Amino acid sequence: MDIPGDWRKSSYSGPDDGNNCVEIAPTPTHISIRDSKNPAAGPLTVPAGSFTLFIEALKKTP
Repeated sequence: MDIPGDWRKSSYSGPDDGNNCVEIAPTPTHISIRDSKNPAAGPLTVPAGSFTLFIEALKKTP
């Protein structure tokens, strides 16, 4: 699997703490996630459907 090059941060990552977050890079079938402080450590890659379910569960958490 290729490592994507289009990494994005949350819009909530402000200029002061903008490097203290995770970044995601979507492909048609997978989502890669990496630590913005240590991108050389490599990404965690999960199927896109699983990532969507994870995000939906987070939205429901109070």
